[in-house]
Amino acid sequence: MTATGPNALLDGEGGLPEARPPWHRQDGLRVTAVRAVVTAPEGLPLVVVRVDTSEPGLYGLGCATFTQRYAAVAAAVDEHVGPLVVGRNPADIEDITRLVHYSSYWRGGPVLGNALSGIDQALWDIAGKRAGMPVYELLGGRSRAAVEVYSHAAGTTVQETLEQAETLLDQGYRHIRLQVGGPGLGTYGAPGTRGGYPRSPHPDGWDTAQYLRATPRLFEAARARLGEDVSLMHDVHSRLTPKQAVVLARALEPYALSFLEDVIAPEFYDRLPEVRAASPVPIAVGEQIGNVTDAVRLIRDGGIDLLRLHTSAIGGLTPTRKLVALAELLGVRTAFHSPGDISPVGVAANLAVDVSTPAFGYQESHTYNEATHEVFPGTPVVRDGYLAPSDAPGWGVDLDERAAARYPPVKFLHERWSAGVRHPDGGLDAP
Repeated sequence: MTATGPNALLDGEGGLPEARPPWHRQDGLRVTAVRAVVTAPEGLPLVVVRVDTSEPGLYGLGCATFTQRYAAVAAAVDEHVGPLVVGRNPADIEDITRLVHYSSYWRGGPVLGNALSGIDQALWDIAGKRAGMPVYELLGGRSRAAVEVYSHAAGTTVQETLEQAETLLDQGYRHIRLQVGGPGLGTYGAPGTRGGYPRSPHPDGWDTAQYLRATPRLFEAARARLGEDVSLMHDVHSRLTPKQAVVLARALEPYALSFLEDVIAPEFYDRLPEVRAASPVPIAVGEQIGNVTDAVRLIRDGGIDLLRLHTSAIGGLTPTRKLVALAELLGVRTAFHSPGDISPVGVAANLAVDVSTPAFGYQESHTYNEATHEVFPGTPVVRDGYLAPSDAPGWGVDLDERAAARYPPVKFLHERWSAGVRHPDGGLDAP
């Protein structure tokens, strides 16, 4: 079958001759087209890759969501990565993912990682559909019936944050991440207060010292109000020095957090082993990792207690399952990144790993709006604090492209916020 359109290439089967493997093609099934679809039903751009095959009605979906650079990912898929896959047998997942990874010569990074992930996850979706199985059965089957997830409570004040936490407890959540706002607009995960530092060059700035004082007070109040049984977490969002991270971790020791997330910026990850060694609180890191090698170092070198991957950023399911196997062998658990800038297809991929690995630790969750459920039929739903994977073949999540087209993406949403994350003296900080 000959592909047409942007993926039509040189040979009679629509694929690059150089991309053909040197072995017998096991059947006549071929990839006929690869394309990226961008939609934003909640305002955040989501990128999904669709891989079509020569069998009518058989296609796969993969998450390639890099919200902040979605157009670059879509271009990489449509113009560079997709054409390599057209004409290939979709069963050759390992070979195809290695080919895509090596083909750019300069490898890694979130743009190419997400482009690869979109194709990789779509091929796994196809494999599950061909086998008539959910993907987790292809990974060895269940290790658990469902996964406990955590959600986020945040407010301008401690009072507002704890009220949200109580609402989540009433809904069945037992794991809750707490964030509270403060002076200035640079706070992460909770609304700040404009003009917090009126006599400073940047009155809307974010002050590290104030944050280090306020965060232990939040958790002191949380334990007094919520009790000892609820599991609590906190996200630093990469804003501290290694020494400051240790100071915060020790200040939070009395409140028995389940983990402290992203305590230092990726530029200083070589310091994570010393931070973890000095921290009485488990350290969860990894959502900003853009290649497998850096993720291996986090696990191997003792820098983390919990591997917090944005799984599409490092190339999809194929590298993720290898990293999780390494984590299991070295006593590291998973805590995959999964907020609103992960597509429901990516959530389904996370769940397939979560239920099939003994290394599971925690899973972040997000409650999607009605528009997202319309765009992505089969979107996973939290029930009583648990997420369960679909038993349908593949991921069990579909894409309604007509609905998706009604929610076009908007550029620079994240950039507008991150450009304002400055200290009161005007210096930029990590967002």
